[in-house]
Amino acid sequence: MKRANFPQNDFATALKKVRLAKKLSQEDFSLVSSRTYVSSLERGVYSPTLNKIDALAEVLNVHPLALMTLSYVNHSKSGSISALIERVQTELAALDEPVLNRTSLG
Repeated sequence: MKRANFPQNDFATALKKVRLAKKLSQEDFSLVSSRTYVSSLERGVYSPTLNKIDALAEVLNVHPLALMTLSYVNHSKSGSISALIERVQTELAALDEPVLNRTSLG
């Protein structure tokens, strides 16, 4: 099966950009991660789990999707946040409604 042609993310840059914009130090994440782990994330050494992204976003006081959007926007063809969000909205709208509601059925 051929691999989909999706842009690679740049979570490392996004995390550091948001952290600096919020004037937080790596030590400010001590309740959810060690300073060395945050540093490793910012250098692209590790990739966080979704649960870790949730925890990091909480410290940053941003929605996890804001952090993820910044992770992908620099690698999208248009390079704009609005174009990326429009693409995601179009893709979600194209999904069958029963597929989106399947998780609520148990």
